[in-house]
Amino acid sequence: MTDFHFLRPWWLLALLVPPMVLWLASRAGDYRERWRGMIAPHLLDHLVIAPDRHRHMRPAWIVAVAMILAGLAGAGPSWQREPPPFVSDVASLVIAVDLSPTMDAIDIGPSRLERVKLKIDDILAGRQGARTAVVAYAGTAHLVVPLTEDDALIKIYSDALATRIMPKPGKDTSAALSLADQLLQADGSAGTILLMTDGIENNAVETVFDTKSGVVVLGIGTAEGGPVRQDDGNFLTDAGGSRVFARLDLDGLKTFAGNNGFPVATLTADDKDVRWIIRHVTTDFSRQTAKEGDRWRDAGWWLLFPCALLLGLSFRRGFVVKVAIWCLCCLVALPKPGDAAEMADMWLTPDQQGRRAFERGDFPSAAAHFRDPLWKGVALYRAGSFQDAIDSFASVDTAESWFNQANSLFHLGKLDEAVTAYQKAIEKRPSWPEAVADLSVAEHLLQQQKDEQSEQQQDPNQKPDSVEFDDKGKQGKAGTVDVAEQTSEMWMKNIAVSPTDLLTRKFAIELREGSP
Repeated sequence: MTDFHFLRPWWLLALLVPPMVLWLASRAGDYRERWRGMIAPHLLDHLVIAPDRHRHMRPAWIVAVAMILAGLAGAGPSWQREPPPFVSDVASLVIAVDLSPTMDAIDIGPSRLERVKLKIDDILAGRQGARTAVVAYAGTAHLVVPLTEDDALIKIYSDALATRIMPKPGKDTSAALSLADQLLQADGSAGTILLMTDGIENNAVETVFDTKSGVVVLGIGTAEGGPVRQDDGNFLTDAGGSRVFARLDLDGLKTFAGNNGFPVATLTADDKDVRWIIRHVTTDFSRQTAKEGDRWRDAGWWLLFPCALLLGLSFRRGFVVKVAIWCLCCLVALPKPGDAAEMADMWLTPDQQGRRAFERGDFPSAAAHFRDPLWKGVALYRAGSFQDAIDSFASVDTAESWFNQANSLFHLGKLDEAVTAYQKAIEKRPSWPEAVADLSVAEHLLQQQKDEQSEQQQDPNQKPDSVEFDDKGKQGKAGTVDVAEQTSEMWMKNIAVSPTDLLTRKFAIELREGSP
């Protein structure tokens, strides 16, 4: 609660009103003071009948407490930041897949690893447009696919995963988490690590991991276990020749997750586990990005519920007629019930109406209501009106405004202007990870666009201005062909390397060089 403060502290001046209300109520209830100037003092005691003073809850006190709560609500108590509305829509996710031999167990058909691949496809389908990476680990951890939005690329290499491609046997959960966390930190994005495994090694169960990213654990397998099928179709056996039954180490997973505060779940036959993963990824993203937000969440509206309850209790003897007259006056002053717009204008500010429409997904209506240029620009951007969004953002000279303008220009295909806007954003907010990453993409596409234009200007297939034939020379100039070079080139073109073999070689080289 160190961040607790009031968004509109001047509303605290309203707390001076309830004491005045109580003082006036006490004066109004002093019947002797009213008649003191009209009736002789020796007769006043015999003529005035004092009201019952033994009521436990007086309406004046109820109204005073309700006014205090209303004043505090108006002051806008806050202690949490809202996530930035425009920096990023979805969180980054790094999927760490366990490729130890036990992942070939067939207690879950067709096998644990094959089911993991299907779940990865479901996760990608549920997070379209999100950045995802894949890490594989056994005795060592290796990067399979870096953070990318290309789901097709991720599917190609995730489908190529196999336990045989790992260069070192065993299981090193610490290395997998460390590599995934480094990947997210180097990218500068808020994200989550999904650990898909059938168990945790003993030395990692009691270890407390200090990761800056969120971590969720999905257990793969069943408690009963199943035989482990090898590449040759036979089953893994122990020294005595008996088949090895690999069981899901659920206790170890729970201990590991409990020590580090990581949520843990097991694989399901339906999509409950996928929805659980996506929900936790979204929660981690909101928690991490809320620290970067520049808007504080207004919690004052929570006080309106006890305020309304107290006002309901104020309908006591003597108050019903007064409140009925007040309500009748309000009904006369209110607009017609069918005029919803006027009703909203009476109770909500334009920005509040815009925020309600924004949360409903009605972005054109939200843009029409918003007065805040940044929020108005965000609504226009979401509605697809990129040029109008640029005009709205341009009225504010901040890093966020330039970043938003750059994104809008990017969608309009104005890459050179987008690069300039990204550079402006970085000047005002140095080392902004999202802006730096998007600037790199925009510069790459801009250079690619320039190269294509240059190639079009130098098209070798253009028709010649004139064609001349040389009849003098019957034989052309002798040329030489390097047969070895031609054979090598043809050989290289005919090489077909599967993604699985490519990963096998890559991981072996990384192990030999000592870098993942």
